[in-house]
Amino acid sequence: MLVNEGIRARELRLIDHQGNQLGVKSRNEALEMATRANLDLVLVAPNAKPPVARIMDYGKYRFEQQKREKEARKNQKVINVKEVRLSPTIEDHDFNTKLRNGRKFLEKGDKVKASIRFRGRAITHKEIGQRVLNKFAEECSDLAAVESKPKMDGRSMFLVLAPKTEK
Repeated sequence: MLVNEGIRARELRLIDHQGNQLGVKSRNEALEMATRANLDLVLVAPNAKPPVARIMDYGKYRFEQQKREKEARKNQKVINVKEVRLSPTIEDHDFNTKLRNGRKFLEKGDKVKASIRFRGRAITHKEIGQRVLNKFAEECSDLAAVESKPKMDGRSMFLVLAPKTEK
């Protein structure tokens, strides 16, 4: 933000520290009014015609702004994407172990990327891998919604599950 002498515009639409519009003033006149009030002249809308400047305590304004940003950061939730790797020929017990891990990630609120890596000639039977992924998605359907359907990416196939949000 441009403050005091950093403002280059010749004319400014001025707002005083109580929020009253003072009209269009020259830069020097606005700076003089700000120094008389023992405050700063801050450019709040530089793209307006003429630019809008406000007389305020810039240090206090920056402090309030940082406090708001910190509060916003505190309230946001970071969503991680956890990966569960399967194989097209996975046995039931191994599948259940991977499923348990995937469900645990979903319960924590993370997204789950279930992927299958095709090795050797297994790539010729993509439908087997797709069946495994669909079964995985079906088993997690009470906790998650399918965000992206199973799709191929090189020699691997993957699908993304996002946790269902309770309202």
